Amino acid sequence: MSIPETQLDTWAHQGSIVQSSSTYSTIKGALEAAQAPYATKSIEVFLQGSYGNDTNIYAESDVDIVIRLGDCFQHDLSELSDGEKSAFQAAHSNATYTHTDFKRDVVQTLKAKYGGDAAPGTKAITIAASGSRRKADVIAAIKFRRYHKFNGLMDQRYDEGICFYTTTGQQIVNYPKQHSANMTAKHQSSSLWFKPMVRILKNLRGKLVDDGRIAGDVAPSYYLEGLLYNVPDDQFGGSYGDSFVNCVKWIQAADRSKFVCANEQYYLLYEGSPVTWRTAQCDQFLAAAVALWNGWR
Repeated sequence: MSIPETQLDTWAHQGSIVQSSSTYSTIKGALEAAQAPYATKSIEVFLQGSYGNDTNIYAESDVDIVIRLGDCFQHDLSELSDGEKSAFQAAHSNATYTHTDFKRDVVQTLKAKYGGDAAPGTKAITIAASGSRRKADVIAAIKFRRYHKFNGLMDQRYDEGICFYTTTGQQIVNYPKQHSANMTAKHQSSSLWFKPMVRILKNLRGKLVDDGRIAGDVAPSYYLEGLLYNVPDDQFGGSYGDSFVNCVKWIQAADRSKFVCANEQYYLLYEGSPVTWRTAQCDQFLAAAVALWNGWR
């Protein structure tokens, strides 16, 4: 027996909006406070993750926030010629206020506001839930530029994302704004089926975890968004059940090594990268999802 349409419809609904919005607004205000050590610098605060992309479900309560420093950036020059690399080095100098300084000041600002509820972790600064405030993860980041061309400041081309470092010194590069824009475009081009189907997959993932069929870290939400992002628009529609069957069948038959993340900057399935999914985990999720669908009781 397949999963009933009534269950899929329940799973398609978006999770909390009011509490998440209030949490984001309050933390954004704290980060942008006039007395913050970085107040005179160029910063931008924005959402990323499920709430920021309207794919949050009731089981997800975290609000993911980025505060990005615009006064410095890291870069990837691997596509440039030797002459372009030399031109780049001549045009830029090393920053005096770095990611290390910025993250230190962000931690100080959040601790001044939230005290012990603000705790730096391996990647993010976590602000614990309290009352109506939801748990939030704040990433202190700088800009990142992947260069495709550099012949001078008036003749350059690059993709811009964010960059931050874990407590072990590992550099993490991602492109949340491209991810969000592409998710919205996909939702519109699929006649508004895409984001509800993402929520269905996330709730189905939660069911698989609760039933002990997969571990909790096998299918992170970010990768489920990427998985469905690669499915052609004509596989969505009719009903949630039709969409699920058509999407999964298409994914099973496709060459998944060509799948890209929703930001279109990385392959979705790639070994060894901190921002890509492992093929074995994707295969495990798909097999468990199909088994749940076929054996629903």
